[in-house]
Amino acid sequence: MKYFAYPMRGSMVVLKSVILTVFCLVLAAPALAQRTFDVQLWQKKAPNNNSLGDTAYVKVYLPEKKHATGRAVVICPGGGYEHLAMGHEGIDWAPFFNDQGIAAIVLHYRMPAGNPKVPVSDAEEALRLVRRNAQAWHIDADNVGIMGFSAGGHLASTVATLSKDDAKPNFQILFYPVITMLDGYCHQGSRKNLLGEHARKKDEQKYCTDMQVTRVTPRAFIALSDDDHVVQPMNGVNYYAELYRHDVPASLHVYPSGGHGYGLRTNFRYHIEMLLDLKAWLQSF
Repeated sequence: MKYFAYPMRGSMVVLKSVILTVFCLVLAAPALAQRTFDVQLWQKKAPNNNSLGDTAYVKVYLPEKKHATGRAVVICPGGGYEHLAMGHEGIDWAPFFNDQGIAAIVLHYRMPAGNPKVPVSDAEEALRLVRRNAQAWHIDADNVGIMGFSAGGHLASTVATLSKDDAKPNFQILFYPVITMLDGYCHQGSRKNLLGEHARKKDEQKYCTDMQVTRVTPRAFIALSDDDHVVQPMNGVNYYAELYRHDVPASLHVYPSGGHGYGLRTNFRYHIEMLLDLKAWLQSF
């Protein structure tokens, strides 16, 4: 009988631990629900409607109040301005930022279908929304950044270079970004979806974000891979060069391999290094 007593006692301890864990999760669920919610971006008719009928909204992920630093970042997933990679380039990043006390606001922006004002107006409104709710969400209105991947990186850099006042971010984070709209270096699919089949030269130059950098462009973190054959690395490198030329603080990280579109996927060989690099940069200011 004694032989069986210890396993039974151990089983009871494990059972009690499981019950306690489940109980704690049940108690925590309302708090988690309060910190994670969706907000429709346009309460009334959205401006610059496209022909696709898609809607814009944000998924808000707030850190625990006692850990909140006041910093927030609006995240723009990529997808060539044709679709959105909302997972590994969007909502999957929320825990990374929340663990650092940073609010993560993932933007589901509308596709341009040839009208660049559509996604730009959504990104600008997302930044304004965060600042309008700064007090309620425990956010510092002067510490709101923007983050983007691939075409979302183009959108983020467009807002960082062209937008003003409450729509201008305080910092930018760009992963393997589309930067130029000029033939030769541009990602053709993003260019076609953003500007249409027959883009005007004026619009091509306006949405070459490396051409729009000034001394008041916000500081930047740029990450890409040397073997990216989808969006040529020179996109991000040229953007960094312009930031450097205009005395804008910037950090450029070119990883030896990884290709394009890895986001937060752990099969990216330099996944850990990339997270450490980004975390160190966020702690630098």
